[in-house]
Amino acid sequence: MSSRAGWPTDPEVLAFIDETAKHYPDGVNQSSVAESRTAYNALCAAFDYPYPLGVTSEDGSVTATKPKRKIPTRTYRDSEESADIDIQDSNLRKLFGGEEAPSATCLMYLHGGGWIVGGLESHDSICAEFCAASGMDIVAVDYRLCPEHRHPAALDDAEAVYRRLVKKYDQVVVGGDSAGGHLAAALCLRLRRTGDVMLPAAQLLIYPALGARPEGGSYATNANAPGLTTADVVHYWKVLAGDTDVATTTDAELVPLSATDFSGLPPAIITSAGCDPLRDDALAYAKCLTDGGVPVQLRNDPQLIHGHLRARHMSGTAMAHFLWIALALNEVSMSGEMDRALFNADFSALLDD
Repeated sequence: MSSRAGWPTDPEVLAFIDETAKHYPDGVNQSSVAESRTAYNALCAAFDYPYPLGVTSEDGSVTATKPKRKIPTRTYRDSEESADIDIQDSNLRKLFGGEEAPSATCLMYLHGGGWIVGGLESHDSICAEFCAASGMDIVAVDYRLCPEHRHPAALDDAEAVYRRLVKKYDQVVVGGDSAGGHLAAALCLRLRRTGDVMLPAAQLLIYPALGARPEGGSYATNANAPGLTTADVVHYWKVLAGDTDVATTTDAELVPLSATDFSGLPPAIITSAGCDPLRDDALAYAKCLTDGGVPVQLRNDPQLIHGHLRARHMSGTAMAHFLWIALALNEVSMSGEMDRALFNADFSALLDD
């Protein structure tokens, strides 16, 4: 078992770390863009899985202007009445197998990858399984990447796709992991500011990067954690922000934790990993939202690492975390936009931590 600072001791998670290292060398996060993308694509391919029975996907695009561009998307739908995922808990079986989310609900998913890597293929099976487990449509967004397109290009793409989806669906959840979680939070702040379109039904932030100063707390204890180091986080922010100082900026759409008002934002499903320098970003944002009167569901798993969505078929803890997210999504879609009381149900009581 590992005794390294910031590392888990769970044998299944350690096995996942070892398997990851076979495809993703140390230091590659800060290598050239081409090297990073090649390594990341290989890593994601190594942890790809077949779609659950009944799930299909369809590629499309959204046309946007200023600049004129097409933003690639992939929509996942489930035609099965039950999810093709092994769910032991009877309560979860009832939610995932006995009922389906309304077809008028979707999750707009923004992939992780430090704003530099990733795309429609990197999170393909993750989105397919979220579709099966939650019962809602998933629309993945292939937003523009850095360093070719710095902030706010990715956020502009997310907004353009969201504005298209609210014309098609009765309610839209926005979410993503890591850099994608950042974009989801930033999008909610932007949409609240513009005030000219329906706000998301909820925001899903999976081990998000939200702009906490990279010092002390989890940035110190997990500075050399597997999967993502504090130095990696600093590097990614510099690439995204360019000449902007993220430590002093007041642009909340770049650094969500720099916001001064969190009221009126969509309810949040926030997850974090104990062995991740970004852990405290998630915890700090959950507190900011709660203090602002926003309903929050928060889950932190002490033994998980950054990027643990890929570990769901190797680690029971990672799968439990994945299913907790799906259950929260299902609850949002079932309760509907007007019934927020159900959103605060104690999901964690249904799962083993």
